[in-house]
Amino acid sequence: MLDEKLLEILACPDDKGPLYYISDEDILYNPRLRRKYQIVDGIPVLLIKEAVSADESENSRIMAKVDSVGIKPTF
Repeated sequence: MLDEKLLEILACPDDKGPLYYISDEDILYNPRLRRKYQIVDGIPVLLIKEAVSADESENSRIMAKVDSVGIKPTF
C-alpha cells in the first residue's frame, strides 16, 4: 500500500497528469496515455521506458474498476 502523502504528489513522468493507484494490481495507471507503471516492493517505477502499454480492452477493464471501486486520481 502506498502512503497517502506520496499519492498526493505522484504524477505521470510524461504528461505530468494524475495517475490512478490500482492497489490490488500494484500499478499506477495513466488513462490518457494508456500506460501502466509497476510498483515493485512498494516503490513506484515511474520510468517512461519501463511503462507497459494498455490496449483498448485493458484500458476499459481498468477504467471500469476505477469507476466501480471509486478510485480517485492522485493529486
